[in-house]
Amino acid sequence: MNQHITIIGGGLAGCEAAWQSAQRGISVLLYEMKPQRFSPAHVSPLLGELVCSNSLRSNSLANAVGLLKEEMRQLGSLTMAVADETRVPAGDALAVDRQAFAARITSRLQSLAKIKIIREEIREIPAGGIVIVASGPLTSPPLVESMKQLTGEKTLYFYDAIAPIVDGDSLNMNIIFRASRYGRGDDYLNCPLTREEYYRFVGELGQGGKVPYREFETPVHFEGCLPIEEIAGRGRETLAYGPMKPVGLRDPRTGKIPYAVVQLRQENEQGTAFNLVGFQTKLKWKEQERIFRMLPGLEQAVFLRFGSLHRNTFIHAPALLQRTLQLKKDERIFFAGQITGVEGYVESSAMGLLAGINAALYLQGKPLLFPPPTTAMGSLIHYLSNPLVKEFQPMNVNFGLFPPLDRRLRGKEKHKALAERALKDLQEWAKGIGTQIYADKRR
Repeated sequence: MNQHITIIGGGLAGCEAAWQSAQRGISVLLYEMKPQRFSPAHVSPLLGELVCSNSLRSNSLANAVGLLKEEMRQLGSLTMAVADETRVPAGDALAVDRQAFAARITSRLQSLAKIKIIREEIREIPAGGIVIVASGPLTSPPLVESMKQLTGEKTLYFYDAIAPIVDGDSLNMNIIFRASRYGRGDDYLNCPLTREEYYRFVGELGQGGKVPYREFETPVHFEGCLPIEEIAGRGRETLAYGPMKPVGLRDPRTGKIPYAVVQLRQENEQGTAFNLVGFQTKLKWKEQERIFRMLPGLEQAVFLRFGSLHRNTFIHAPALLQRTLQLKKDERIFFAGQITGVEGYVESSAMGLLAGINAALYLQGKPLLFPPPTTAMGSLIHYLSNPLVKEFQPMNVNFGLFPPLDRRLRGKEKHKALAERALKDLQEWAKGIGTQIYADKRR
């Protein structure tokens, strides 16, 4: 057996997997096709590039993704360590300076003698040796074909959308106000809309020119990341009750709650770039500029990145994967990241963490691991590997995936109890298998 692990893909999952394997004394060959070839959404040669948003979402233990972050921290996650080091203000969320984040991920991996980074495209899954497929949601067509041949399954796919980023200096701060909902700080910029401004904006969204789908593409959207125009098409008031809801925000100019609000989230440490929260789109670039400049405060907005929509590839995990993330028909092959059917940066990294640990254990001839289902990570693993799931779709971590408590609680109390149980069970599990647990390092 080859005494190294081959990892395909230098995104979050691949980087996390490489780090975990190397920390266990295993040699890693990490293949990344950039800069020889870029996907439609990637622009940087750095490893661990964030393409959709700079936010890793909530950092609170009362939120399932916040709990997942803490579990990863306690298991020695590279992703979480670097995210904490490069964070920027975002209220209760953990957002990062994406350039600093990717640069530090790249530097950390390059510094390890056990990791060799190879800048070339892998077009098919190697026929021998231990392999972790972490090629991401934008896996290249040749590798997708290799997966189809390997699994015997028709690969599923969905479309994920990217929100635009605007230059902070181009914003009209006489209209835009700083505030988080319900007075919880001032980490967000808010563009307030009257009823008339909102209806005019929604009308233009419906008429805006969109990038057409190619002949081989079928529009299948992930409900958690719908294009803004797709949401608007579901009803005139849908946006006002969705990403543009004004609840908990009061315009200091009027003292009133606006009819609708667009929130902007800081993109970098310097505060020079801002992301339009929830404004993923398939509008043409010129149409984005025209329509989004209708928003109060964005009349002269300079767009640093326009929104886009791209195809995300994932496998039918319940039919194909064991709970160790091994392929059922070929146990030397592991899958990690969004290609497994998890959705989100944190979830993808978590699967990379587990795949990296298990691939190292497999090479060492040791028993493989899977966290208890009462944990955030374990609940995701259970969802991915549950053969009873027939209509499989990508999933974010959420408390609905967790086993029920032994007592009836609701709301925040329920979430708190689920988090406490998860961390307790994680520590007991780790202790039982001799895995180190790290102290809480949240900031």
